[in-house]
Amino acid sequence: MSKPDEPSARILAIDDDRALLDTYAAIIESQGMRLTPATTLAEGLRLAATRPFDVCLLDRNIGYDLGTDALPELKSQAPSLRIIMATAHRDTDAALEALRLGVDDYLVKPFSPEQLRIALARQIEARRLARKVDVLEREAGQRNPRELASEAPAMQQALALARQVARTSANVLLLGESGTGKNVFARAIHGWSPRAEHGFVPVNCPSLSAELLENELFGHRKGAYTGAQESSEGRVAQAEGGTLFLDEIGDFPLALQPKLLRFIQDKEYERVGDPQSRQANVRLVTATHRDLPTMSEVGEFRLDLYYRLNVVAITLPPLRERREDVLALAQSFLARYGAEYGCPARRFEPAAERALVDYHWPGNVRELQNVIERAVILCPQAQIPASLLSLQTGTGAGVAASAAALQIGADITLEALERRHVEAVLARASTLDEAARSLGIDSSTLYRKRKTYGLD
Repeated sequence: MSKPDEPSARILAIDDDRALLDTYAAIIESQGMRLTPATTLAEGLRLAATRPFDVCLLDRNIGYDLGTDALPELKSQAPSLRIIMATAHRDTDAALEALRLGVDDYLVKPFSPEQLRIALARQIEARRLARKVDVLEREAGQRNPRELASEAPAMQQALALARQVARTSANVLLLGESGTGKNVFARAIHGWSPRAEHGFVPVNCPSLSAELLENELFGHRKGAYTGAQESSEGRVAQAEGGTLFLDEIGDFPLALQPKLLRFIQDKEYERVGDPQSRQANVRLVTATHRDLPTMSEVGEFRLDLYYRLNVVAITLPPLRERREDVLALAQSFLARYGAEYGCPARRFEPAAERALVDYHWPGNVRELQNVIERAVILCPQAQIPASLLSLQTGTGAGVAASAAALQIGADITLEALERRHVEAVLARASTLDEAARSLGIDSSTLYRKRKTYGLD
């Protein structure tokens, strides 16, 4: 049986014997799983293309059709689908051929309910383990990042609420200034949830136009537009069973908001150029630094969409309101970048520690991270002095410190310096558009640079 709020296993059964499908349903649903029957191969392929399934029970002979003929299309429509083939013939050669074509298991009729349960359990576990390996590879170290450890009451309250809501599938809206760690928080909520073994799929809303964002989210059908030579499943399908994170939801295009609202309400969507509705089982986490109720009042954001997103809202405090965490965070970044770059810097001078605590951190944790990374790269000794932190912006001392830092780091590549500069501007800016203007580039160029330098 599935755990509360954990997606139950979804089974597709394709067989022209309706009585057998009823038997399958009784056995499968008694185990807390969900069965969707199909009596023709065409219907089964349509269901596999539009709904998410974990396992397919495929009969070898369906009317005048052979189940093996559908294997290539099944694998194309749903690459991670596990397939169990059922047949009334004890034909070893046929079984070997089916396994070669992509079948994962083979049952000979008549088989007992226990044999069916064992076969299903084996394939469900194999799918679970495959997803777990994939998630661990992509999200190693993301479930309990150091940035979330806190002594500050406001942050502890936010963390407690996050852990509580993580156990459910409720939509979560993360609020707070830029750089407070909303992306890290979203990953942590996913990691603490029953969906942790499925994918965490982030989408940055301001980086794309309405047309491109729709394609990014929902995918497209082959031939949907010029250049669409292959079908694309989109981020929603990639997040199946897991979490879809929409960052900077306040910048979500107004023209596309009705489609997002419909997806949230009905868990259905259409790919671009495809009239066929598809279903998805995903948990939605969104984040913004903007005032969505005020935006709704002036017609910049749909109020009904805001209510759907705001099932549980969690506000992340700015770093200036959690000063007791500054040194611990700085030390964790120091250890990380010292090891990453093989630099000698291992601790801060007392004056540097005082400067870190006293600074107001307008760019929050992201700015702190950038400052420490830069200081580690430029420091030629074991202790980082306050001058290398360059926190006295706008003063003669700050200019001198910057000049000294550049002299020390004269052998750093142009690419590394650009990355530092882009990250520093992102830390200071309240929006991506503001950061792009400060850098003298457009938003799409900034988006590509963020991707290139891993600054998402």
